[in-house]
Amino acid sequence: MSERSERISQLSASVPQGGGLNGAVAGGTVRVLLADDQHLVRTGFRVILEVEDDIEVVGEAADGERAVAMARATRPDVVLMDVQMPVLDGLAAASRITAEGGPDGPAVLILTTFDRDDYLFAALRAGASGFLLKNGTPEDLIDAVRVVARGDGLIAPALTRRVIAAFAQPGGLGRPPAVSPPAGSPPASLTQREYEVLELLARGVSNAEIAAALHLGEATVKTHVSRVLAKLGLRDRVQAVIFAYEHGIVQPGG
Repeated sequence: MSERSERISQLSASVPQGGGLNGAVAGGTVRVLLADDQHLVRTGFRVILEVEDDIEVVGEAADGERAVAMARATRPDVVLMDVQMPVLDGLAAASRITAEGGPDGPAVLILTTFDRDDYLFAALRAGASGFLLKNGTPEDLIDAVRVVARGDGLIAPALTRRVIAAFAQPGGLGRPPAVSPPAGSPPASLTQREYEVLELLARGVSNAEIAAALHLGEATVKTHVSRVLAKLGLRDRVQAVIFAYEHGIVQPGG
């Protein structure tokens, strides 16, 4: 098991599904890298986060290029990334960090003052695990860091269904048409049950709702979700949704 995967397992081991860590340390610390070109913003984020016993800020970067280098050097669990930065913008930096890190690399949480769909779509293309506006509360920021650190996507289920459906349409939002397998055709590496779980994940369904639909316990569903992500080389639920749409497992609007 990789170092980051082991930390995530420690953090999430005692967390009830659907609930946050609520400030409790579950045997590990979330390591965070801050990337924002405004020193006061980085300082504010550091002050907010370092009050928490289970969060450690391991570095700061004032531009995207520096953020990529710092991610390599410090190996954080989460990178808080501003969109508009000099040298290399935050979206391009996020893409490089997620590409270099792979499934066990840092989760990138995009923060911006701009509530724009194109930023949200670009963040998803870049492999970001979450998208948060800077006008939220300190509690929103803390919760977001914990959510993406344990391998969950930050976007709410209803928004996930709408946004990812638009994002994944062949030719939609600047994407080239994709050649997909027939709908209902599971990836060879997944069992039938794991495929069913992936289908429901792609529709923005929570673990509790998956458990009810498939008549399983929530702990069993959590295990299936983890296996789906591991087998497909995906970082979190947001990427699972994108994968399912791009491979014809579910259809936009279906």
